[in-house]
Amino acid sequence: MSDRELAEFLGRQGITDARVLEAIRSLRRADFVPEELQDLAGQDSPLPIGHGQTISQPFIVAYMTQALALEPGERVLEIGTGSGYQAAVLSRLGVEVYTVEVLPELAWPARERLERLGLGNIHFRVGDGTAGWPEEAPFDAILGTAAPERLPPALYEQLRPGGRLLLPVGARTGHQELIRVTKPLEGGAPQVEALLAVRFVPMTSSLPETLPH
Repeated sequence: MSDRELAEFLGRQGITDARVLEAIRSLRRADFVPEELQDLAGQDSPLPIGHGQTISQPFIVAYMTQALALEPGERVLEIGTGSGYQAAVLSRLGVEVYTVEVLPELAWPARERLERLGLGNIHFRVGDGTAGWPEEAPFDAILGTAAPERLPPALYEQLRPGGRLLLPVGARTGHQELIRVTKPLEGGAPQVEALLAVRFVPMTSSLPETLPH
Protein backbone atom coordinates (compact mmCIF):
# COMPACT_ATOMS: atom_id res chain seq x y z
CA MET A 1 0.00 0.00 0.00
CA SER A 2 1.02 3.59 -0.54
CA ASP A 3 0.99 5.85 2.52
CA ARG A 4 -2.30 7.36 1.30
CA GLU A 5 -3.80 3.87 0.99
CA LEU A 6 -2.36 3.02 4.42
CA ALA A 7 -4.14 6.01 5.96
CA GLU A 8 -7.40 4.95 4.30
CA PHE A 9 -6.92 1.41 5.62
CA LEU A 10 -6.33 2.72 9.16
CA GLY A 11 -9.51 4.78 8.89
CA ARG A 12 -11.43 1.58 8.19
CA GLN A 13 -9.74 -0.05 11.21
CA GLY A 14 -11.15 2.49 13.66
CA ILE A 15 -8.73 5.42 13.56
CA THR A 16 -11.14 8.36 13.49
CA ASP A 17 -8.88 11.35 14.21
CA ALA A 18 -8.53 13.11 10.85
CA ARG A 19 -5.32 14.85 11.94
CA VAL A 20 -3.67 11.52 12.77
CA LEU A 21 -4.70 10.05 9.43
CA GLU A 22 -3.35 13.12 7.62
CA ALA A 23 -0.05 12.76 9.50
CA ILE A 24 0.23 9.13 8.34
CA ARG A 25 -0.70 10.16 4.80
CA SER A 26 1.89 12.94 4.71
CA LEU A 27 4.88 10.75 5.61
CA ARG A 28 6.74 8.06 3.68
CA ARG A 29 7.06 5.14 6.08
CA ALA A 30 9.69 3.76 3.69
CA ASP A 31 11.97 6.62 4.81
CA PHE A 32 12.06 5.07 8.30
CA VAL A 33 12.96 1.44 7.52
CA PRO A 34 16.16 -0.18 6.25
CA GLU A 35 16.62 0.01 2.49
CA GLU A 36 16.18 -3.73 2.02
CA LEU A 37 12.74 -3.58 3.70
CA GLN A 38 11.33 -0.50 1.96
CA ASP A 39 9.09 -2.62 -0.28
CA LEU A 40 7.34 -3.81 2.90
CA ALA A 41 6.85 -0.35 4.41
CA GLY A 42 3.23 -0.11 3.24
CA GLN A 43 2.17 -3.16 5.22
CA ASP A 44 0.36 -2.78 8.53
CA SER A 45 3.03 -4.69 10.42
CA PRO A 46 6.12 -4.01 12.54
CA LEU A 47 9.49 -4.25 10.83
CA PRO A 48 13.02 -4.70 12.21
CA ILE A 49 15.24 -1.59 12.21
CA GLY A 50 18.38 -3.20 13.66
CA HIS A 51 19.87 -3.57 17.13
CA GLY A 52 16.97 -5.79 18.23
CA GLN A 53 14.43 -2.99 17.75
CA THR A 54 11.42 -2.52 15.47
CA ILE A 55 9.34 0.19 13.84
CA SER A 56 5.84 -0.26 15.23
CA GLN A 57 2.83 -1.43 13.25
CA PRO A 58 1.17 1.63 11.66
CA PHE A 59 -2.15 0.86 13.37
CA ILE A 60 -0.43 0.94 16.77
CA VAL A 61 1.33 4.23 15.95
CA ALA A 62 -1.96 5.79 14.90
CA TYR A 63 -3.92 4.28 17.80
CA MET A 64 -1.45 5.51 20.41
CA THR A 65 -1.31 8.98 18.87
CA GLN A 66 -5.11 9.18 18.79
CA ALA A 67 -5.40 7.94 22.39
CA LEU A 68 -3.40 10.93 23.64
CA ALA A 69 -5.94 13.41 22.19
CA LEU A 70 -3.20 15.95 21.53
CA GLU A 71 -3.72 19.64 20.86
CA PRO A 72 -1.34 21.85 18.85
CA GLY A 73 1.30 23.44 21.04
CA GLU A 74 1.28 20.72 23.69
CA ARG A 75 4.60 19.30 24.86
CA VAL A 76 5.04 15.54 24.39
CA LEU A 77 7.80 13.29 25.69
CA GLU A 78 8.47 10.16 23.65
CA ILE A 79 10.39 7.27 25.23
CA GLY A 80 12.14 5.28 22.52
CA THR A 81 12.96 7.26 19.37
CA GLY A 82 13.70 4.13 17.35
CA SER A 83 13.49 4.96 13.65
CA GLY A 84 11.84 8.33 14.35
CA TYR A 85 8.50 7.43 12.71
CA GLN A 86 6.35 7.94 15.82
CA ALA A 87 8.10 11.24 16.53
CA ALA A 88 7.41 12.34 12.95
CA VAL A 89 3.71 11.54 13.29
CA LEU A 90 3.56 13.50 16.55
CA SER A 91 5.40 16.40 14.94
CA ARG A 92 2.81 16.60 12.15
CA LEU A 93 0.16 17.31 14.82
CA GLY A 94 1.86 20.58 15.73
CA VAL A 95 3.09 19.52 19.15
CA GLU A 96 6.57 20.04 20.59
CA VAL A 97 8.25 16.62 20.72
CA TYR A 98 10.99 15.62 23.17
CA THR A 99 12.29 12.16 22.30
CA VAL A 100 14.72 9.97 24.28
CA GLU A 101 16.54 6.92 22.89
CA VAL A 102 18.89 4.69 24.89
CA LEU A 103 20.77 3.41 21.81
CA PRO A 104 23.03 5.99 20.12
CA GLU A 105 23.14 3.72 17.06
CA LEU A 106 19.43 4.48 16.54
CA ALA A 107 19.23 7.97 18.02
CA TRP A 108 21.67 9.75 15.72
CA PRO A 109 20.40 8.30 12.41
CA ALA A 110 16.84 9.11 13.52
CA ARG A 111 17.85 12.69 14.27
CA GLU A 112 19.51 13.09 10.88
CA ARG A 113 16.45 11.57 9.18
CA LEU A 114 13.95 13.84 10.92
CA GLU A 115 16.03 16.96 10.37
CA ARG A 116 16.39 16.05 6.70
CA LEU A 117 12.59 15.92 6.50
CA GLY A 118 12.42 19.45 7.90
CA LEU A 119 10.72 18.54 11.17
CA GLY A 120 12.08 21.25 13.43
CA ASN A 121 9.82 20.82 16.46
CA ILE A 122 11.62 17.69 17.73
CA HIS A 123 14.27 17.67 20.47
CA PHE A 124 16.60 14.71 20.95
CA ARG A 125 18.33 13.06 23.89
CA VAL A 126 20.34 9.84 24.29
CA GLY A 127 19.78 8.19 27.66
CA ASP A 128 17.67 5.98 29.90
CA GLY A 129 14.09 6.72 28.90
CA THR A 130 12.60 5.60 32.20
CA ALA A 131 14.27 8.65 33.78
CA GLY A 132 12.30 10.85 31.38
CA TRP A 133 13.64 14.34 30.68
CA PRO A 134 13.32 16.16 34.02
CA GLU A 135 14.96 19.37 32.80
CA GLU A 136 12.12 19.86 30.29
CA ALA A 137 9.22 18.69 32.51
CA PRO A 138 6.33 19.01 32.98
CA PHE A 139 4.83 17.47 29.85
CA ASP A 140 1.25 17.45 28.62
CA ALA A 141 1.65 13.87 27.42
CA ILE A 142 4.22 11.08 27.57
CA LEU A 143 4.27 8.15 25.14
CA GLY A 144 6.43 5.03 25.35
CA THR A 145 7.32 2.82 22.40
CA ALA A 146 8.92 0.03 24.45
CA ALA A 147 7.47 -1.94 27.34
CA PRO A 148 8.60 -1.71 30.98
CA GLU A 149 7.33 -4.39 33.35
CA ARG A 150 5.76 -1.64 35.49
CA LEU A 151 5.06 2.04 35.03
CA PRO A 152 8.22 4.06 35.77
CA PRO A 153 7.49 6.59 38.55
CA ALA A 154 9.74 9.29 37.06
CA LEU A 155 7.53 9.50 33.99
CA TYR A 156 4.35 9.98 36.00
CA GLU A 157 6.03 12.65 38.08
CA GLN A 158 6.96 14.57 34.92
CA LEU A 159 3.34 14.91 33.80
CA ARG A 160 1.55 18.18 34.38
CA PRO A 161 -1.81 17.93 36.23
CA GLY A 162 -4.29 16.59 33.69
CA GLY A 163 -1.48 15.08 31.61
CA ARG A 164 -1.65 11.67 29.96
CA LEU A 165 0.92 8.86 30.07
CA LEU A 166 0.58 6.07 27.49
CA LEU A 167 2.78 3.00 27.78
CA PRO A 168 2.79 -0.68 26.87
CA VAL A 169 3.35 -2.52 30.16
CA GLY A 170 4.07 -6.17 30.83
CA ALA A 171 6.54 -9.00 31.07
CA ARG A 172 9.32 -9.43 28.54
CA THR A 173 7.76 -12.75 27.53
CA GLY A 174 4.03 -12.80 28.12
CA HIS A 175 1.02 -10.53 28.28
CA GLN A 176 1.43 -6.80 27.68
CA GLU A 177 -1.26 -4.12 27.76
CA LEU A 178 -1.33 -0.58 26.50
CA ILE A 179 -2.02 1.52 29.61
CA ARG A 180 -3.20 5.14 29.73
CA VAL A 181 -2.63 6.99 33.00
CA THR A 182 -4.21 10.41 33.55
CA LYS A 183 -2.82 12.60 36.31
CA PRO A 184 -5.56 14.33 38.33
CA LEU A 185 -5.85 18.09 38.18
CA GLU A 186 -5.59 18.15 41.96
CA GLY A 187 -4.31 15.64 44.50
CA GLY A 188 -5.53 12.08 44.32
CA ALA A 189 -4.92 8.76 42.63
CA PRO A 190 -4.15 8.57 38.91
CA GLN A 191 -6.81 7.25 36.54
CA VAL A 192 -5.45 4.04 34.97
CA GLU A 193 -7.07 2.49 31.88
CA ALA A 194 -6.09 -0.68 30.02
CA LEU A 195 -6.75 0.00 26.34
CA LEU A 196 -5.38 -2.80 24.20
CA ALA A 197 -3.36 -6.02 24.25
CA VAL A 198 -0.02 -5.31 22.55
CA ARG A 199 3.46 -6.71 21.93
CA PHE A 200 6.46 -4.36 22.20
CA VAL A 201 10.19 -4.82 22.66
CA PRO A 202 11.27 -4.48 26.33
CA MET A 203 12.20 -1.06 27.69
CA THR A 204 15.85 -0.91 28.69
CA SER A 205 16.41 0.57 32.14
CA SER A 206 18.51 0.34 35.29
CA LEU A 207 15.95 2.22 37.38
CA PRO A 208 13.24 0.82 39.72
CA GLU A 209 9.81 0.57 38.14
CA THR A 210 6.68 1.14 40.22
CA LEU A 211 3.52 3.19 39.88
CA PRO A 212 3.32 5.97 42.44
CA HIS A 213 0.27 6.12 44.71
